[in-house]
Amino acid sequence: MSDLADRHEQFNSLEAELITVSRDTKFVHLAWQRDEKLLEKAEFLMGSDPTGEVAKLFGVYDEQTGLALRGTFIISPEGILLASEVNFYNVGRNVDELLRKIKANLHVARHSDEACPVNWDTGDKTLKPSEKMVGKVFEAMK
Repeated sequence: MSDLADRHEQFNSLEAELITVSRDTKFVHLAWQRDEKLLEKAEFLMGSDPTGEVAKLFGVYDEQTGLALRGTFIISPEGILLASEVNFYNVGRNVDELLRKIKANLHVARHSDEACPVNWDTGDKTLKPSEKMVGKVFEAMK
């Protein structure tokens, strides 16, 4: 979460709202933000899910342990799930990749006839999917 806090302005510039949710109570969140120096700059909402209802809704609840896996979800303003990633408990997220995915989803929302290829980032070449491109992606990327 410290990387999210450090780069919150980049998310704001993309008009992306960050909300973190954990099984911890709001008091635990307050203690983390107050005492953990890595989180002292956290300005995003930190939701509490003590019953696991949100974790169950997003499919990251582990019935055996009662814990939630680390889920990351990009949801459009219309409530459409655009991207998701689920990591095991002790594997952190890649904020660069999360930002890249947000940028790519914004790009294709504005240019619905285009696709963002692997490792695409702002300014990179996009593809125009069609039957002519089947089997010729390599050539289209040149």
